[in-house]
Amino acid sequence: MYTAVEIKDYTQLNQMLKGLIEDETDRIANLSNAASLLNQFLDNVNWVGFYLYKEEEDELVLGPFQGLPACVRIQNGKGVCGTAFKGNDIFIVDDVNEFPGHIACDANSKSEIVVPIYKDSEPVGVLDIDAPVYERFTEEDRKGLSEFVNILKKHI
Repeated sequence: MYTAVEIKDYTQLNQMLKGLIEDETDRIANLSNAASLLNQFLDNVNWVGFYLYKEEEDELVLGPFQGLPACVRIQNGKGVCGTAFKGNDIFIVDDVNEFPGHIACDANSKSEIVVPIYKDSEPVGVLDIDAPVYERFTEEDRKGLSEFVNILKKHI
């Protein structure tokens, strides 16, 4: 459906997401396509995916992703994903080795961004993106991925 092109900004990427998921109601299908879209069009990333919140266990469980096999369960409040989720705050980590309690799923990952997903104040999970370079993620990524998640959560 899409061929690899250079994405100049998140406006174009977010428009692509809208077109891809607007008529689909299946949560897993939309999360899968969203992970694939980000993996295809973001440069210098080595893992893109979602962890979904399981209230009964109070943990995040691996959902659709692109990249090497990953940690399956992350306790709420632990690691970058669990900490960002618990505080409902976007985390940009320039050097994952400097983050207290970082959970290393892939030794090649050097930096990370985590965007919590809440729909109508209900916890859904997180978007997690890792990069094989330090200081990969910027304020532009924070804003663009926040909008990406806002579009996505209407369809999950």
